[in-house]
Amino acid sequence: METTINTALKKTLHKSNSRGKADHGWLKTRLTFSFAGYHDPKRMHFGVLRVLNDDQIAAGKGFGMHPHDNMEIITIPMEGVVEHRDNQGNHGIITKGEVQVMSAGTGVYHSEFNHSKEELLKLFQIWLFPNKGNVVPRYGQMTFDLTAQHNNFQLLVSPIEANIPNTLGIHQNAFFSMGKFEAGQDFNYQLNRLGNGLYIFVVNGQVETSGESLEFRDGLGLEDISSVNFKTQTGVELLLMEVPMD
Repeated sequence: METTINTALKKTLHKSNSRGKADHGWLKTRLTFSFAGYHDPKRMHFGVLRVLNDDQIAAGKGFGMHPHDNMEIITIPMEGVVEHRDNQGNHGIITKGEVQVMSAGTGVYHSEFNHSKEELLKLFQIWLFPNKGNVVPRYGQMTFDLTAQHNNFQLLVSPIEANIPNTLGIHQNAFFSMGKFEAGQDFNYQLNRLGNGLYIFVVNGQVETSGESLEFRDGLGLEDISSVNFKTQTGVELLLMEVPMD
């Protein structure tokens, strides 16, 4: 089910079970937005947020060398280990607690594999339209202290131009944060940039926000806001993607 509610607060609700899905044997994925063989004209993007894929990749399997251009690509492992290689000479091993970003720019070939020969890999792969075209391709990864996410939103990704320490920069006025909150918490998120929208994605647990009850892998897009309030009945882990809407 997808519900868009036009009020003073514009909301777009994507329930977990309404997402697209694909099963290639070695790859099982759920797709919030249209991608590859899944196409829904009502679910093309949320602002500059173009792809939000929830992937499970079998041991030793992955995506061979393939091209991208003019896209900001963010990978967040939740279980297991990602191995990245590209034609720019970058080689990365990324685990939970780390985040990888890649600016495809003028064009890059890369591969992404499950580094383990025994364990399943679970990750989020996210694509954003960039705010600059044909930039020089670039790659980055960073390790984050997960204890900083306890009852708090930890900023992971931010605009390159903002030069915010201890975050990964991308070519877009977007801000990604994650937090893990205990039951019985009331908390708030203040947007960083006027005019941005906020896409809330529930990694685990349940949360009340903006008149909605969100559960495991539900998504909620909010527009025309400056802050958002949350309330937990149970523990919850959240991924917040604050993005330009045009």
